[in-house]
Amino acid sequence: MSRQNQAAITLTVDGRDMGVWDKLSGGEIDSEETKYKPGAMAPHVSLGGAVEVGDVTVSRLYVLGRDTETIHWLISRVGKGDCVLARPALDPDGNVWGTPGLVYSGKLKTLTPPELDSESSDPALIELVVAPNGTIG
Repeated sequence: MSRQNQAAITLTVDGRDMGVWDKLSGGEIDSEETKYKPGAMAPHVSLGGAVEVGDVTVSRLYVLGRDTETIHWLISRVGKGDCVLARPALDPDGNVWGTPGLVYSGKLKTLTPPELDSESSDPALIELVVAPNGTIG
């Protein structure tokens, strides 16, 4: 993958296929840092720490028909829906390349319906936030 658009973002919520998503942000892999300061004025020692994965936000164009019915169901899954989010790499021809890529499992944390503005012709996007469990597969 050499461009940001060379990936497929797929999501299931409680086993229900939510299709392909357009944008993904977050999902950083970070760790707690524990430092220890030994005696005799020795420099601190880094002991490392537990790994944490940040929330992942996905969004896509809100499509009448597809998303009109789904948004009501998603509202009922916020805070409890089991999510699996995958982001396999695509080759320049749009074919999945290599391993399945990064896979996040977690709970549906947030649903943001499209913003509305009578003076705007910007795309209407639906946005979901997934709070990952543990680490990434």
